[in-house]
Amino acid sequence: MGDVIRIGSRASRLARAQVTEWLAPIAEQFPDVTFKRETILEGGDQDRVTPTLAEVARTAGGSAFSTNQEAALVSGRVDVIVHSLKDLPTSVREGTLLLTTPGPREDVRDVLCGATLDGLPKGARVGTGAPRRVAQLLALRPDLEVVPIRGNVPGRLARTTRGGLDAVVLAAAGLNRLGLMPEVREVLDPAAFPPSPGQGALGIQVRAGSPAARLLERMGDPRTDACVRTERALLAELHGGCSVPVGAWGRVGPDGLLHLCATVTSLDGARQVTASGQGPIDAPEKLGACVADDLLAQGAADVLERIRRG
Repeated sequence: MGDVIRIGSRASRLARAQVTEWLAPIAEQFPDVTFKRETILEGGDQDRVTPTLAEVARTAGGSAFSTNQEAALVSGRVDVIVHSLKDLPTSVREGTLLLTTPGPREDVRDVLCGATLDGLPKGARVGTGAPRRVAQLLALRPDLEVVPIRGNVPGRLARTTRGGLDAVVLAAAGLNRLGLMPEVREVLDPAAFPPSPGQGALGIQVRAGSPAARLLERMGDPRTDACVRTERALLAELHGGCSVPVGAWGRVGPDGLLHLCATVTSLDGARQVTASGQGPIDAPEKLGACVADDLLAQGAADVLERIRRG
């Protein structure tokens, strides 16, 4: 193949840190290949006015954080895209594919910065722009005032000191990658506060059949891949995306089986449906579908339909 591979990503500090993380072992394994980076602005990066990411995605005609990158990949402008996997829709663009997920996966958990959950006074103002986090937070603390915030990780973190917020909810993975974990006041238990499907993992997208796909096809970690595939399978079965409050946490247990727990929560936190299951590590999609079916049987479809109508 050619000796140059062009890597696309979003322009944020976190996106650049993720490219560095993924590229370090790749560049060492292929010393004769030149890797060039290119940043690609997404709708969610450029539009700071529209209140929700779901509205940004509708305006962009796709995902708020992947549409332009996928277009650059398909057009040949870049050869590889490094995504935060939680931002990538479960159905990737035709003509592209996701490689085996790199491992090890970063911390999947959400965290509170500025205060602990129990330490927040009644009516405290907590910032997050993610519907899942809003719903799960209100399920645990219905007395809180949740304030919608968007932007890069350092900007959201700064809202606790000069933005009038008592706390913000962020992903541990992003803080870890940026060296900001000392700002964390509490790590939230993923069993009670399950993360977004794919959170903490990188998604490596290539054109199907391309030289880059052939070069990189054997890279990645099968255990990490099984965990995120079962989470994404569940999300696909629920016809969900970043605008619906679905939490899912897949992991390989000491028994060698793949375990999955998941929740669907109404936006006001008043109703939460929970399900879990386990199965062989080589059948992650089957497990995701089974746990999704359990959620639906308990009424998750009604919760999701009300959110979509609203």
